Amino acid sequence: MRIVAGKFAGRDLLGPSDFRVRPTAEHVRAALLDLLAGDLKDARVLDLFAGTGALGLEALSRGAMSADFVETRPSSLHALKANIGICRMGKCTRIFKKDAVRFAAALTTPDHYGIAFADPPYESRQLDMVIESWQANRFSPVLAVEHAVTHIIPPGAQHKVFDESAVTIYRR
Repeated sequence: MRIVAGKFAGRDLLGPSDFRVRPTAEHVRAALLDLLAGDLKDARVLDLFAGTGALGLEALSRGAMSADFVETRPSSLHALKANIGICRMGKCTRIFKKDAVRFAAALTTPDHYGIAFADPPYESRQLDMVIESWQANRFSPVLAVEHAVTHIIPPGAQHKVFDESAVTIYRR
């Protein structure tokens, strides 16, 4: 796993030792960030269910100003901290060891972040709850989610399918 584009392009990232963690595939991450290219410059990014932090770090590599990562699993937190160190992005990142669904639900200020990413376990109701929180509070103008193709969610502004994965982008 590596950063695909931007100022950190080609940097290898560590993956967690937890087999339950499914990092976003490079081609999916690249396509998703390409779809968001116009939104990235100087954006405050939120990476819910951050895992290795690849989505948030890719956004920073492509021009985002800062990234907040929300993760609870110890092996993912270890990899996340290491990857932030590899990219030397400690000054513009924060890690929250919290439940991502509760974190999103607590965001009541509109446009708290410029872009929010959510990549929970596939077929999990957690994704539905994050989307509901975003619809209620619009904590970012853009919510980008990765999900299983079979997971039915509300239609977004953009939708792209990659084998068994899909990304949906919601815009205010």
